[in-house]
Amino acid sequence: MWQSQTVHNAQNNKENNAQKNDDKLMTLGMTSAISAALPKPSDLIKTKELEESLKPFDVFETEQELNQLMLILGKLYNLVRQWIKDVSLKHNMPESVSENVGGKVYTFGSYRLGNRPTYQIYPHLIMTFHYPGYISNIANLVHNKGADIDALCVAPCHIHRLDFFTSFYEVLKNHPEVTDLRAVEEAFVPVIKMNFDGIEIDMLFARLLLKEIPDSMDLRDDLLLKNLDQKCVRSLNGCRVTDEILRLVPNIENFRLALRAIKLWAKRHGIYSNALGYLGGVSWAMLVARTCQLYPNATSATLVHKFFLIFSNWQWPQPVLLKQPSNVNLGFAVWDPRVCTDYFPCKYPGPLSSNAYHNTAYPQQNSTFNVSQSTRHIMMEEFKLGLHTTDEIMAGKYLWDKLFEPPPFFLKYKHFIVLLVMADSADDHLEWCGLVESKVRLLIGNLERNQYITLAHINPENFSMLEPQKDPSTNCSMWFIGLEFAKTENLNVDLTRDIQMFTETVNKHAMSIQMLKAGMRLEARHVKRRQLSQYLSPSLLKRERKSSISNKTTNGLNEVKKRLSCETTGPDADIPTKKTRLSEEISGNVN
Repeated sequence: MWQSQTVHNAQNNKENNAQKNDDKLMTLGMTSAISAALPKPSDLIKTKELEESLKPFDVFETEQELNQLMLILGKLYNLVRQWIKDVSLKHNMPESVSENVGGKVYTFGSYRLGNRPTYQIYPHLIMTFHYPGYISNIANLVHNKGADIDALCVAPCHIHRLDFFTSFYEVLKNHPEVTDLRAVEEAFVPVIKMNFDGIEIDMLFARLLLKEIPDSMDLRDDLLLKNLDQKCVRSLNGCRVTDEILRLVPNIENFRLALRAIKLWAKRHGIYSNALGYLGGVSWAMLVARTCQLYPNATSATLVHKFFLIFSNWQWPQPVLLKQPSNVNLGFAVWDPRVCTDYFPCKYPGPLSSNAYHNTAYPQQNSTFNVSQSTRHIMMEEFKLGLHTTDEIMAGKYLWDKLFEPPPFFLKYKHFIVLLVMADSADDHLEWCGLVESKVRLLIGNLERNQYITLAHINPENFSMLEPQKDPSTNCSMWFIGLEFAKTENLNVDLTRDIQMFTETVNKHAMSIQMLKAGMRLEARHVKRRQLSQYLSPSLLKRERKSSISNKTTNGLNEVKKRLSCETTGPDADIPTKKTRLSEEISGNVN
């Protein structure tokens, strides 16, 4: 009898624990989950197929490559610690004290969202990169091979931003493994960009009002922000937001693979660039994280499918929230979608605007500030196309490769603006391209205000000029903007003024920050599709035509199948539409 009672109690405890786990899953984020259903065998198969389909795109790094990344970060950390010690000594600080003031290098963004815990590879670097209090058993999540690394230098109070952009810049400049070094001190979030032994690194700086930076420093503490300047707060927010995202997803492994797939899809479809008005890495991560909250037990393949279902039907500009905004009053401006009178999205109702703002860490900021009417429209169309494609994939009609096929950008439009960014030296060209890219959205805004232009589609990829057209002494990169004009008879649009305003703005800004150098030039040309062969390789244009023909053939066959299916089922058949499916699944829960 006692044995029977013990078994009964154990069973009850197991059921109670399971119920508690279900309750926890059902309340992730702002609302309850849409579905906590466990995956079916077919979902597991689709996920395995998804993972295999990503491998040809070279997005997974080998153990050796990850070890190389860790070695580079170790070198960077040692440079930071030695630099802080040297600056401390110049402040007449005793050597025994300067040895212990600390200083840390944190990683965030794609690398931080899921890098292998450092102690697994280099035990002696545990305290260098491992974020105390952070989940310690995360595998390499979403740092794609070849992607850059976002890093943050955290220094004690006697080290200033000016030191970072002068003496530390010189340390990097003199390091034999550092190339393509450039400081962007005037940026919204000031940064030093570099190539460290083949790895692109963007390094930010934050000065904390502490005499020492302990190895156990947890940047999630809101009180660390008290009395800091805005630039330091913005720099710290990258790490703080990244860690909050990881804390708020129910299954990190599933989040990892789904985000990797969505980022690859966004890049292949030309909608991955915060600077150019699309979404950046953090925004895509937040959208995938919200999908994970709504389907906490779903596999990665299901999450990718549900991602498109949710966001192709989302009621923009309603914001995507991962949790309630923090109620911390430290005097910093906080972006609130309900009262955002001082922010671009509310003044200008066209953009995706608040679809994924930094609500995960104080002070909350809008991460889609750069989105315009055109880029919003382009992304919404891609969401809808992605839903159609994943519908077919989950039904077994397509393979996952179909999702990652790039659309034929140059066949879609008849008119283009070509931006030519030129400089005499490679270093000047790199710097000049960075500035122009950060300002291209201003040209998109000028074009959108033209009453005859309905869409201005910037392609994030930059192209090199063809050899026959190229001046050997000049470095030249090109961006293409596809134009869609209003349907008006005898339309004759003069874009001279729109283009001139843009080039004048960029040149004036370059002069104001003393960047403009001899040989730096910016041209913008209006060209027609038939003239593209003067700028692009014949193989690229041929590849687009071939892809377009293939897609038309596939779509034609699908239409025939649909008509046959309708004839078989009859006009009164109860076939749920995508809109019906969404209303049935979401029922008001995605807000």
